[in-house]
Amino acid sequence: MSTTDRAAATWLSQEAYDRLQAELNELIAGRTAIAAEINARREEGDLRENGGYHAAREEQGKQEFRIRQLQELLRTAQVGEAPSADVVAPGCVVTIHFDDDTDDTETFLLGSREIAATTDLTVYSPASALGKSILGSRPGQTVTYTAPSGAEIKVTVVRFEPYGA
Repeated sequence: MSTTDRAAATWLSQEAYDRLQAELNELIAGRTAIAAEINARREEGDLRENGGYHAAREEQGKQEFRIRQLQELLRTAQVGEAPSADVVAPGCVVTIHFDDDTDDTETFLLGSREIAATTDLTVYSPASALGKSILGSRPGQTVTYTAPSGAEIKVTVVRFEPYGA
C-alpha cells in the first residue's frame, strides 16, 4: 500500500472501530424515535412558530450527518494493529522537534480523531497541516507546514513507531 493510499484510509484500533460501530448502530436505531418526535411536534399546529418541531428537525439533521460520517469512516478504515512502515504513516506514534529557539518536542498519534477516546496521546489527523507535512517522512527529515494562524512552522521528525509497539 502506498503512502497516498494509507493517507486516504483511516487507521483504527479494533477497540475504536467497535466503539464507533456501536455508536452507528445506536444512531440508526434512534431514527424511528426522532421521526416519531417530528411527527408529534408537527401535529401541534403552525410549524412557523413551533420551536419543538424545528429543534427535532435540527437534531435529525445532526444525527443523519453523523450516521453518514461514521459509515464513511468505517467503510474506509484500516482496522487492527498499526501498520508497520519505514516512513511516517497513519497509525504511527511520532515524535517531532520544533526547529525554533527552544528544545520543544511533541509526541502524538497520527490517525483519526475518533481514536482519541482510546488513548492518552494527542491525536493529529493525517489531513491536518502537520499531518500532511510529515506523511512519508523519515527520522531526521525536516519539513515546514503552515499553521492555521498562517505562521510557517519547521519541524524535524525525531522518531516514529507503530501505535502500541
